[in-house]
Amino acid sequence: MKVLRFGPSIIFLRTGDIPAVKRALSEAFGVDEIPTDDAIKRSSEFETIVFVTDEWKKETIPPETAFLLSCHAPVVLSTVVNRRLPVEKVHVESTLVFIRVPSKVEEGLKLLSEKYGGEIMDIRTALDEGEAGDTIIGVTRKKLNSPIGPEDIDGAVLVRRDFLEVYRELSVDLPVLLLKLMPEWNEITIKIYDTDKRYEENIERLMMVIEDLDLGFVVGEGWDWDYPRPFMRVPVYKLKLLTWEDPVRVKFLLKGIEYHGYKRLCDIDVFVEGKKIHWTALGKFDSKFELAKAAREELERNLSGDVLERLRKVEEALVAESKD
Repeated sequence: MKVLRFGPSIIFLRTGDIPAVKRALSEAFGVDEIPTDDAIKRSSEFETIVFVTDEWKKETIPPETAFLLSCHAPVVLSTVVNRRLPVEKVHVESTLVFIRVPSKVEEGLKLLSEKYGGEIMDIRTALDEGEAGDTIIGVTRKKLNSPIGPEDIDGAVLVRRDFLEVYRELSVDLPVLLLKLMPEWNEITIKIYDTDKRYEENIERLMMVIEDLDLGFVVGEGWDWDYPRPFMRVPVYKLKLLTWEDPVRVKFLLKGIEYHGYKRLCDIDVFVEGKKIHWTALGKFDSKFELAKAAREELERNLSGDVLERLRKVEEALVAESKD
């Protein structure tokens, strides 16, 4: 589970020849200008958003359009210098970091502002008022491995302190801060059993879902034994997951990788405090196949495109192997 990540770097290039600088950026990086909100939403960690503005402007208010560059800020700045772009001045925006808080957002913002001496405001105001040496902490309920636009940020804390100083404290303090906001975590145990012993592929599929949907922290894993019937012992792979998700929802989602159509690829059991969650507790379904179909549809709506493609490839290989 990812609870902290960097946002994009934001750079303002001040110039007396805006068209020339924009053409040069487009040629150097092979991109076109896009709306600013789209640039923020589509940006990933350590990418760079560049604004080109008149040289006389002093404000760091983002214009309506920007360049989103899939490289780190030092690469952008070295390109500007080495290609001798007609830039009069460079302004670097506050460093942006995102923290995921699944609930109690207002409490989270208050806790962060008190801890780091910051001011609570919306993200647009923070970007307008923040300067190069400041730190902006954006709070969101959305998973951090997905695109985050301005509309996904529930609030921000502008800290007028050097980023490195704030980040060192934040990276140490974060577990305690989360524990204050979410004192009741769920510890669940997940067991996988496959009669064909294709554990490597099934564990890979399980981890894809856990990581991409940001379901929790894997705090332990390894081999164990299960006893489906008296005097019958079978090997299982076991994971312990620390999560703020409802264990019933975790069980429902994992049901979506147990089957491929009507073919079972593996058995996945979920336990809370030693008690198994039965499929009948997941809703009103006439059969396990109907449940698995509904769970799969939910998975495919929520998994990112590249992970879903990888998942399907692994499953196709499993099905083809089982036909041999």
